[in-house]
Amino acid sequence: MDYVLRRATPEDAEAIVLMHTAAHEESYGHLLSPGFFAERRRSIPERVARRRPYLDVPHPRIVAEEASGEIVGLADAGPPRQEDSPFALELYSIFVLARAQGSGLGTALLEAALGDSPAYLWVLEENVKAQSFYLRQGFAFDGGRGNLPPEWESVPELRMVRDRPAS
Repeated sequence: MDYVLRRATPEDAEAIVLMHTAAHEESYGHLLSPGFFAERRRSIPERVARRRPYLDVPHPRIVAEEASGEIVGLADAGPPRQEDSPFALELYSIFVLARAQGSGLGTALLEAALGDSPAYLWVLEENVKAQSFYLRQGFAFDGGRGNLPPEWESVPELRMVRDRPAS
């Protein structure tokens, strides 16, 4: 299937939040409690309102659409969120709905968000599938460790870095 990649706009906020919610359930269903996902679904209206200004920035916020116009993937990157970051570009998130995984869409989103720039990201410690994807894209573990905030059940995460693009 063909996908169109484009910059997200504030008008995409609701579609992005709905896709992101579904992607979280698909990707993290085995890592987080049912209560976490119930709260994510309950908070959709507030999250849409918070997402609109987030999409109105110069940093890459890329969405992937199917021919129908439905958003099936996203990637966003920007300045580091930590002072001790290894590079000046952080991949904040990349998600592709399960039905579009394995199509090359994740790689295309990653390239659209990061280009050839050195970058880093955080990945859940138990998300082996995502780790494998990032390893194939030239990222490596650098020993950085952390935990998501309590509202994300303090799930452990690992930092990965890429100082040059995958060959």
